[in-house]
Parts: sequence; structure tokens; C-alpha cells
Amino acid sequence: MLTQEERRQQIAIIRAAPEKFEALVKGLSDEALTAHPLEGEWSVAQNIHHLADSHMNAYIRFKFILMQENPTIMPYDQDDWAATADSNSPHIASSLAILRGLHDRWTALMASLDDAQWERTGIHPEVGTITLEWILTHYVEHSQIHIDQITRTRAAHTGK
Repeated sequence: MLTQEERRQQIAIIRAAPEKFEALVKGLSDEALTAHPLEGEWSVAQNIHHLADSHMNAYIRFKFILMQENPTIMPYDQDDWAATADSNSPHIASSLAILRGLHDRWTALMASLDDAQWERTGIHPEVGTITLEWILTHYVEHSQIHIDQITRTRAAHTGK
């Protein structure tokens, strides 16, 4: 279990993530957003759209676990979601706006929880029993994974 200070630090990372995502994509052309310079990796746009999809799912899972007793949460295939037309669009402004608003609400909710609430559980069919604290730490890592992927993809395409 994380300490309250460790949770505060992780919540701050989640709160700041949309700003980092926006900084990574600032000034990129439609071509740079949709390019696939790295085999087997998503484009920058797919990463941004995926972050919106994934973090919306995480927020909903978070609320279900907070409000229900040990709910089973619905999994989804992220690669299928990343293959849809909206996920391949260079128009990322709406996904960035979703992330800004979502992270604002999500971190406000997180900051309101007590220690017992952080230990509430749900069942993820692919992972097993998870807690709200697990979701927090997982999505701190998830954000960083995609920051790294966007950085690699951007560098492979633009040299920057």
C-alpha cells in the first residue's frame, strides 16, 4: 500500500499528464501525427486517441469499483480500438480535450479518497483482483509508456 504522500505524488503525475501529451504533439503536421515510422508501433495520433479511450475506461472502472462491491469490469481489445477510423485521424484536439477534462475530474475524485477507499477491489477478467490504488499506479505507468512511445515515434519520423 502506498503512503498518502506517495499517492499525492502519483495523483500529481496523472494531473500533469495531459499537459505533457499536448507538449509532445505541439506543432506536428497531420503527416507526422499519422506516420508509422516504427514497425509494430502506433502512430502519434493513435497513441493520443488510445490514451483518451484507455483513460476514459480507467475512470469508469475506477468509479464502478468505488461505488459497487467487487464489480467485474469489462475488458476491451486496445488494438481493435486503435484500428478504428477515429483512432487513425490526425484530428487529436478532441482527444486532448477529453484527457484534460477527464484528468481534472479523475484527480479531484482521487484526492477525496481515504485509505480504505483506495483498497476497494474489482475483478479484471485478464488481470484478476485490482484495487483503486492499482489503477492509480498502473495509469501513472501507462501514461509514461505512451509518452515514451510518442517520443520514439516522433523522433523516428521527424528526427526530433
